[in-house]
Amino acid sequence: MSQIYEIRDPIHGFIEINEWERDIINHAVFQRLRRIRQLGLTDMIYPGAMHTRFEHSLGVMHLATKMFDEIVKRRIDFLKKELNYSDGGIERDRILLRLSCLLHDIGHSPFSHASEDLMPKDEKGRPYKHENYSAAAVVYLMKDVIDDHPLNQNHRIRAQEIADFLNNFSLRRSLLWRSLLSSQLDADRSDYLLRDSHHIGVAYGKYDLNRLLVTMTVAIDPESNPTLAVEESGVHAAEGLIVARYMMFTQVYFQHTRRAYDYHLAMSMRSLLKEQQFPPPTNRNNIEEYLKWNDWCVLGEINNGNGGKHGKLISERRHYRKVYETPEVPSQEDVEALNKIWDEIGNDDAFLDKAENSWYKFDNTDIPILENINKSDEKVTYLSKLSSVVYGLKPVGQSRIYVSVEKKDDIKKRIEKIKCK
Repeated sequence: MSQIYEIRDPIHGFIEINEWERDIINHAVFQRLRRIRQLGLTDMIYPGAMHTRFEHSLGVMHLATKMFDEIVKRRIDFLKKELNYSDGGIERDRILLRLSCLLHDIGHSPFSHASEDLMPKDEKGRPYKHENYSAAAVVYLMKDVIDDHPLNQNHRIRAQEIADFLNNFSLRRSLLWRSLLSSQLDADRSDYLLRDSHHIGVAYGKYDLNRLLVTMTVAIDPESNPTLAVEESGVHAAEGLIVARYMMFTQVYFQHTRRAYDYHLAMSMRSLLKEQQFPPPTNRNNIEEYLKWNDWCVLGEINNGNGGKHGKLISERRHYRKVYETPEVPSQEDVEALNKIWDEIGNDDAFLDKAENSWYKFDNTDIPILENINKSDEKVTYLSKLSSVVYGLKPVGQSRIYVSVEKKDDIKKRIEKIKCK
């Protein structure tokens, strides 16, 4: 019997882990997450935003497990009869889910999403993502603590299996549970909304987690695929989750000053990297080289004067200033006006930022709602059909123009003249 340890967490109370999970957490690759902030340099605007990917990863594992357990408890007959799950298969999938959620962020670059634009492209021209680095780190560097761990003897979960889960290459039966890590109802978003709100000191990301948990379920969608869903009685909890995401995006993740620091960080890091980008996650040496980078290293380089012009701007808090922006949901005329201004003033001391390019996105992807649960006529519909609030939310398509402090006043005057033409 494995010993159970408890970790105190400000969001979820006590998070329980076993000896296997403790050994994984104590691995150097996972410990690196203590040096990767969750929200980049958001503390320059919200001073409390000093939390890291370390505690978030623990929270995602904990929350995904609670979701999994609630679904199994309430829909065990459905899982067995409709999806052919067995008791042994469910137990193994629970372990696979926990380990995958625990390790899902180990491949984050410094300051989380702020430097993901520095990730190279694969042979098909697709940019690598942090999930690809997480999967590679699991396979190349963590096999010993996964494949060979004594508590894995009966389950035979392999590092490659976790990597496939993270890369979305899982077997069909595992894809349902992967939705607990990446979907509109996932534990990832559910944790960071609450965690970010707590540390920043805002209420925008708060929603009724307990109600959401006890109404989460599984169903067959209109395309005959298994899907996560929420029972009818949980519609308002699901609605609250969507609204929380919208508010956090507009007020925090796409906050104008925060985005300026993301830009400066990326530009500064580009000057620090040998080839102006990270090495691809294609072999052990590359992964080891990549994982040497963390927030402390970058800030040390900037402090030593090696971060170039943008590093100096960060140190002196002379970030570029916003001089023009479109509405959150711009019309075609708004977009054309922005493009006209950018064409006339765009230069090396300015940058154009678009919501669609942000790593934290708000879109109106729907949440499945299960009607008539456990009845012969149970069916899946979608939240936007039941909630006028969600139906009315539109994808944020805002764009902004930033310029250097020295040019701000002059550029603002030029913009007014351009608008009058």
